[in-house]
Amino acid sequence: MKSKKWLITAGVFGMVFTGSAGVYAGTQLETIKAYLNHGLGIEVNGQKFTPTGDQGKKLAPITYQGSTYLPVRSIADALKTEVKYDARNNKVSIGSSSSSGGSTSMGNSGSTSPSTGTNTQAEGVKSKVLPVDFPLPKDAKATSLIESTVDGNKKVVLTYTTKETLLTVGTSYKDYYQTKNLSQNTQDIQADGFSIVGREDGKYAVTITGSVSTSNKDLNEITVVWGEE
Repeated sequence: MKSKKWLITAGVFGMVFTGSAGVYAGTQLETIKAYLNHGLGIEVNGQKFTPTGDQGKKLAPITYQGSTYLPVRSIADALKTEVKYDARNNKVSIGSSSSSGGSTSMGNSGSTSPSTGTNTQAEGVKSKVLPVDFPLPKDAKATSLIESTVDGNKKVVLTYTTKETLLTVGTSYKDYYQTKNLSQNTQDIQADGFSIVGREDGKYAVTITGSVSTSNKDLNEITVVWGEE
């Protein structure tokens, strides 16, 4: 299924999953139950790829609540993209910074289909992949933007910050996807965070999560993973 392949660009990659639910005291780490997905094939630019760690050890993708996560450094090396870990601020940066809000664009994402184009709703986010009507807060500012093409399908992983409340942002996405013909549409929207998963068969799949920024408590951080199928 093509929808598995586009997850090569997906979200938070370096997490450690063990045990049952719980939160370590004094940290942002939460213990969850997930699965090593040894059956998932990975392609990078059309070529079979096996992620590896230290001393060439093979790394398996991790599947958790319908999303699949890959090791960021191995994938970044395969895509010839810089990745840095900022221990002081507990932050992973992918790609070099640029004048467009520190975002980075990878792959053949310059051309657009009739349903996509440059999103001008927010000055701080310039995506050529997201649908033109995709909701973005006016003050949204991209902290990470990765765009690519996998098997001819456009993909984007966007993280942005906003001062809008999580309840407001989550509700805007809930209302937006209620107007779409989705075969999968689940939402969990709370005042302190939200998660939305949607899919329209044969067209696209999307996952959107929101939480308070770990580096600035006055901002909320939203991550969007969107890809054509």
